[in-house]
Amino acid sequence: MPITQSDVEKIAELARLELTADETESFTKQLGSILSYVEKLNEVDTTGVLPMSYCRISGEDSNDALRDDVVRPGIGQQAATANAPDPEAGFFKVPKIIGG
Repeated sequence: MPITQSDVEKIAELARLELTADETESFTKQLGSILSYVEKLNEVDTTGVLPMSYCRISGEDSNDALRDDVVRPGIGQQAATANAPDPEAGFFKVPKIIGG
């Protein structure tokens, strides 16, 4: 299903973008090209390929520079707020932005 200019206009409206006629035409072509590429990717046979949650080789062959998680002491409230512009009682004081 090819993307139409009305599709692009709807996407722009949802994203609160104001597009010129030239931009709408250009984005229609670009998004159409992207979608046709994705359709080609869907043709690739992935039978037997396990889903990945991250892109890293695991196992004994891995040369990744990973370290073990080590619990370390925190720096504490006093040190954390020492350079804050307006600390109050060990916390960061910020202006109220919700409500009146």
